[in-house]
Amino acid sequence: MLELHDAPLAPLTTFRLGGPATRLVTATTDAEVIAAVREADADGTPLLVIGGGSNLVIGDKGFAGTALRIATSGFDLAGTALELAAGEVWTDAVARTVEAGLAGVECLAGIPGSAGATPIQNVGAYGQEVSATISEVIAYDRRTGETVTLGNDECAFSYRHSRFKADPERYVVLRVRFALEDAGGLSAPLRYAETARALGVEPGGRVPLEQARETVLKLRAGKGMVLDAEDHDTWSAGSFFTNPILTDADFAVFHARVRERLGEDAVPPAYPAGEGRTKTSAAWLIDKAGFTKGYGSGPARISTKHTLALTNRGEATTEDLLALAREVVAGVREAFGVMLVNEPVMVGVEL
Repeated sequence: MLELHDAPLAPLTTFRLGGPATRLVTATTDAEVIAAVREADADGTPLLVIGGGSNLVIGDKGFAGTALRIATSGFDLAGTALELAAGEVWTDAVARTVEAGLAGVECLAGIPGSAGATPIQNVGAYGQEVSATISEVIAYDRRTGETVTLGNDECAFSYRHSRFKADPERYVVLRVRFALEDAGGLSAPLRYAETARALGVEPGGRVPLEQARETVLKLRAGKGMVLDAEDHDTWSAGSFFTNPILTDADFAVFHARVRERLGEDAVPPAYPAGEGRTKTSAAWLIDKAGFTKGYGSGPARISTKHTLALTNRGEATTEDLLALAREVVAGVREAFGVMLVNEPVMVGVEL
């Protein structure tokens, strides 16, 4: 294992923000991951697990403890069954499944980060979520000191949530297993209207896998959601806020606020989210509350391409970013009575 002290963490995050860790350990095998976790737990040392760093907001003071960077590798494909090591680069893994002619994750192309993070967040985009294809997650259980295999139903997946996110101090993901589909080189049914429209098919239709992947990459790039070191719109964590899910009663109150603010004919986005619940759009809320693309005058601003992304324009601090996030949260709450919830994990800071 590679070990560094007083190690900068900002370069390990897509925000490029945050102070140093007391100690940074890079593990390249499952055994090294487990050894580092056990050592920290035995000593009572705070532990921060880092994969691709695409979903982290680290405080300017850094992390007083051991940061464990998981850099394991492994892409094992047998028929339609895929096993990925936690450290595999997710977007590269998606490209390889498409090359192999297998469907199920092609619309998750371009999402930064590592494979091990995908079940934690139940990563999703453009009509797909990893929970639809994950069969098992192999993890180290810090409570029992054992390596465990959790089936899909044991992972308690929901919108941008899972058992792992609900109990972040317990599990360290080591490997993720997927059950993909051989659809003769075609994609899974396209469930997202924007994607289907861009591909010229009706929702529910299928297209060649590579065509689906390339289209999603173009859509993401147009919103600054594909990493590019030269483009500060991609110095972000992607979507900073989750889409609010409201009860029917709360949605009725919200709809009334929308009509009051925007006019009687105004209709907010609404998507079914289970019995008695409706999901609305965080991006729409932010925009209609007055925080348009490019909003801000400091080193942290809303993306010029997508209102849901908060960005580091190059000289920002984490506090700059949080000040902007708090302004957006307060503005949306005042305008519409809806509380936005951050999607990235906060380390040493909070909104």
